[in-house]
Amino acid sequence: MLTEEEERILAAVQSGFPLVSRPFALIAAHLGMEEDALLDHLRKLRTNGVIKRIGVVVHHHALGYQANAMVVWDVPDGVAREAGLLMQDNKLVSLCYLRKRVMPDWPYNFYCMIHGREEEETRSKADLVTRLCDLTTYPRQILFSKRRFRQYGARYFTSSATNGTTTP
Repeated sequence: MLTEEEERILAAVQSGFPLVSRPFALIAAHLGMEEDALLDHLRKLRTNGVIKRIGVVVHHHALGYQANAMVVWDVPDGVAREAGLLMQDNKLVSLCYLRKRVMPDWPYNFYCMIHGREEEETRSKADLVTRLCDLTTYPRQILFSKRRFRQYGARYFTSSATNGTTTP
């Protein structure tokens, strides 16, 4: 069971963070508390499993990245961990993960997202990532996004449940 203060905190952060140098300080001030107290509450909520993670949703199209692609490979299971370790430090990749193959139609198990302003730029980045992560010998597909879906973080409360509390 959440306390009233925890509910206020979740309501304040669920819509995103303000783009300022110290977003937690601004949210804390809006809630009438100190920044350290807010951070302590957020750590406790994460430790207790209420919050799974705090991350950033970047709206790539708004930044001019129109040619976004999921690149997939059919990587042998014994190679996937090593490839993931190489990929995690690659600045051209915004996310990377492993999934089960769906045979016989979908043999791909290793995925990463690459963003570019034009298709050729994205293809060049995919080629570079493939070489740097030693994936050149494995089948690959580059799947360009055709449609965008709205991205947002977890919602803990509906707008009526927040009693008007919003992020500054």
